[in-house]
Amino acid sequence: MNRQAHELDHRIVGDDMQCVEITLDPNETVIAEAGTLMMMDDGISMQTIFGDGRGQEQGFLGKMLSAGKRVLTGESLFMTTYTNTSHERRTAWFAAAYPGKIMPLDLRDYQGKLVCQKDSFLAAAKGVSIGIEFQKRIGAGLFGGEGFIMQKLEGDGQVYIHAGGTTVQRDLRPGETLRVDTGCLVAMTQDVDYDIQFVGGIKNTLFGGEGLFFATLRGPGHVWIQSLPFSRLADNIIAAAPRAGGRGREEGSMLGGLGRLLDGDN
Repeated sequence: MNRQAHELDHRIVGDDMQCVEITLDPNETVIAEAGTLMMMDDGISMQTIFGDGRGQEQGFLGKMLSAGKRVLTGESLFMTTYTNTSHERRTAWFAAAYPGKIMPLDLRDYQGKLVCQKDSFLAAAKGVSIGIEFQKRIGAGLFGGEGFIMQKLEGDGQVYIHAGGTTVQRDLRPGETLRVDTGCLVAMTQDVDYDIQFVGGIKNTLFGGEGLFFATLRGPGHVWIQSLPFSRLADNIIAAAPRAGGRGREEGSMLGGLGRLLDGDN
């Protein structure tokens, strides 16, 4: 069956800090999140667009609605297209802002739709629609955090999703349930039932350090889980950074205070 989306060739480069090289035939286009470009060959034209990236003609109100939906997911108002306007094959490179793996996925293998975290989408072939997926249950809406408003990728083209740290995949049998930290959920197939569950217990709530809620995923379906969500990485960096008072790397040690006195710090 012929694709409606552009058919892209790619090469994943690197191990823990991966990037993706996408090769474009003449007149082929890749759509990417703003700020993900690493480099590109001469002969590739960039264009900032409104809308969902499908490439269909839309009126002004339709484009504004599509862009507004993206704002709800915490993404940029704009997307960028990269089109090969030359007569030879050209390459464009893309990378995420934090360590992890890039997964090339063909939407034809997942019944034309995937649901993913707002931070995980990297790029896609022109013809793929990038929208939002509202969860139906009120619990997910009030408490889901990263997991409430997720992106949906629809079409028959190639998409590139980034997961932080190590990626674990699970096939859920019908009725099988998996509880996941809301930030660790990367993506899932459209048939996975999703909800939010309270952790429970006053000690768990106050001292558990894992947040107040789990994402509960119920099969059948396929899910992708990441070991290092960007939000967790950012929190750890902020916690380890020197304070405004000038305390440095010895702060966490038993002799940190004595060391600062010996160094003359107040």
